Amino acid sequence: MKFSQFFIPTLREAPGDAAVASHALMLRAGMMRRLSNGLFAYLPLGLRSLRKLERIIREEMDATGALEVKPTVIVPGELWKESGRWDTMGEALLRVKNRLGGDFVVSPTAEEAVTSLVRDDLSSYRQLPLNLYQINTKYRDEVRPRYGVMRGREFIMKDAYSFHVDEASLNGTYQDMGRAYRRIFRRCGLSVIPVRADSGAMGGSGSEEFMVESEIGDNTLVLCKACDYAANVEKAACKPDFAPLSAAAKEAAAALPPVSRIDTPDVKSIAELCGFLKMDAGKFIKTLIYRASNIECGDAEARGFMSPEFFAVLIRGDLEVNEAKLAALVRAGEVCLADDADVVRLTGAPVGFAGPVGLSGLTIIADETVSAMSDAVTGALAGDAHYRNVAFGRDFTPDIVADIRTVVAGDRCPLCGGELYEKKGNELGHIFKLGYKYTKAMKVSFLDEDGKARTPIMGCYGIGLDRTLAAVIEEHHDEAGIVWPVSLAPFEALIVPVKYGGAAKDAADRLYTELAGLGVDTLLDDRSERAGVKFNDADLIGIPFRIVLGEKNLAAAPPLVELKRRDSGDVRLVELSRAAALIDEEINRRQV
Repeated sequence: MKFSQFFIPTLREAPGDAAVASHALMLRAGMMRRLSNGLFAYLPLGLRSLRKLERIIREEMDATGALEVKPTVIVPGELWKESGRWDTMGEALLRVKNRLGGDFVVSPTAEEAVTSLVRDDLSSYRQLPLNLYQINTKYRDEVRPRYGVMRGREFIMKDAYSFHVDEASLNGTYQDMGRAYRRIFRRCGLSVIPVRADSGAMGGSGSEEFMVESEIGDNTLVLCKACDYAANVEKAACKPDFAPLSAAAKEAAAALPPVSRIDTPDVKSIAELCGFLKMDAGKFIKTLIYRASNIECGDAEARGFMSPEFFAVLIRGDLEVNEAKLAALVRAGEVCLADDADVVRLTGAPVGFAGPVGLSGLTIIADETVSAMSDAVTGALAGDAHYRNVAFGRDFTPDIVADIRTVVAGDRCPLCGGELYEKKGNELGHIFKLGYKYTKAMKVSFLDEDGKARTPIMGCYGIGLDRTLAAVIEEHHDEAGIVWPVSLAPFEALIVPVKYGGAAKDAADRLYTELAGLGVDTLLDDRSERAGVKFNDADLIGIPFRIVLGEKNLAAAPPLVELKRRDSGDVRLVELSRAAALIDEEINRRQV
């Protein structure tokens, strides 16, 4: 391909709203252009890299036995109503009507569509396991799209959905997909951090995210300094910093003075209590009233929750509630603190004075740390008053005790006891064990070996292509521009004649033909621009190998060309007659 025949509108400066390197460089290198907020169009150069990423993903998916399908982007609303997500997905779901008034969805994900496809033709256990994948356009109406294609409204994703007769089969595919993801990201030249993750609105029993470290990351990662433990903060656990009450401790707690009320005028927060009572925050039990929304249909009643909407949550005063863990525990789409009016209505006390002693009408959920507290201070369910000498199991008994704390840097690793630390990251891929969430809701069944109807169990496996491409640029760039790994470079080699004419033109054309014959993806800069402009564009675009043809070197005996590697900056003179073979050899050796 000749530069003059290609469309590469490079820019000297990035627009002012380009806050991260990938956004700025994709615009400056002529890879994409913005159509609207959160909507970007790929130009020819960017599309070439995107297609190479797609090829890597297809090769690795096909190697696992997954089969590619092409669902529609516009999906009937009835399918989303069957799954229950028509109402629970929120405003991020773009709902549209056709001319007949029918409800449709601009797909943000494809569980419903693929489950429907499988349901219509699944009859026997002999058809399972089945793993279908797509590479398709999606849309989510993000409130604040930002960072270019790192978080856009329209984006491209690879999704795979697997269907199985049992959990053992699902586990096998889940592990296969995890290994495939590691190969994909390695071939892209990315340093990913696989972390334990919360399944969130997707549901399911387990999941793993593939993160890249990023200063502008949306996720907080918790990692161990001593072992390979890594988790999203939404899922992270830590070694307990408490000991559950022993039998002797329980006896001692029972012998404590009875609960006594103390006046605490205008003292509401834990910090204020610490100062007022001159006690450490770890001696207090915080009582928070949470509101849950989008609890799985019928689940609240089945699990005996007193209210399907509100919960009282207890946690040690020096800790914070992990709302993702809490939402997973009660199987809700999301949880948030109840508003002041609801707190007063449900507890009979002003905000800041709720406590578990005497609290009724609400399911009480306690963090595990609370189970070790035998001489605590809590709210007294009355204004300007608290209780002291409060003991777990004697003065109150929670309905549920679970790990709902937020892990922070400095906590101890749950695996080895080492110190945990935090870093920011961006999610590129996520694999889920979905369980029966969609197959049950959408009434999918098959006949097992005994002829009995059963429901298949599902897995889900996603990769964001736009985000992955941007992450590669974030990891591989310098002050001059992009530094592409060979596997994703829009072109593998760039021929730059200082002046495209005479002997230099003949040599450049001949070299281009040789490289094309070897299968090397090559761009020839045939423009009548100054050498400095060509070199700057070459560095900006980031093609891995640059071959410069100048009159002086071509006049040597034998004729020479300058070969430069973009990643290291190494420059050497090589014989023109050997240049194509050397580049082909370098590319094959350096393929990621």
